[in-house]
Amino acid sequence: MPAQLLLNLFIAFLWMTLMDEDELNFTTFLTGFIVGIGIIFFMHRFFGTQFYLRRLYASIKLLFLFIWELTQSSAIVLKQILSPRLNIKPGIFKYETELKSDVEVTMLSMLLTLTPGSVVMEVTPEGNVLYIHAMDVEQSREALLKQLRNFEKAIKEVTR
Repeated sequence: MPAQLLLNLFIAFLWMTLMDEDELNFTTFLTGFIVGIGIIFFMHRFFGTQFYLRRLYASIKLLFLFIWELTQSSAIVLKQILSPRLNIKPGIFKYETELKSDVEVTMLSMLLTLTPGSVVMEVTPEGNVLYIHAMDVEQSREALLKQLRNFEKAIKEVTR
């Protein structure tokens, strides 16, 4: 991935120098960068890696997924807090993850902990089991499991 980005920057600078202009313009550099993206996209299979902008797209998708889940869980927690009677049953459950590396498991744990209503309490030394505390286990467990699967899928797209 870094090689593709460096090659793209090289193509942009080469484009900028080969254009016969009196002064350096950012628009010329940007045009060269876009041309470089096209060239690298059509030739990325020769690098033996995936196209480098796919990981950027996956990261942006993960960010929007997190914002969406944060908004949904905040609304649910706000609804429970503002109700006249607090009918929640907090609890702990075990979740086995498919993620392999420490970075992936840490990302999943942090994303889940940042959303209101759930906290990752412990990760096993092997890194494949998470113990999660949920604010309302009976009603929100299925939604939380769906949220975990969505986060896992998005994290895999970013890291692999």
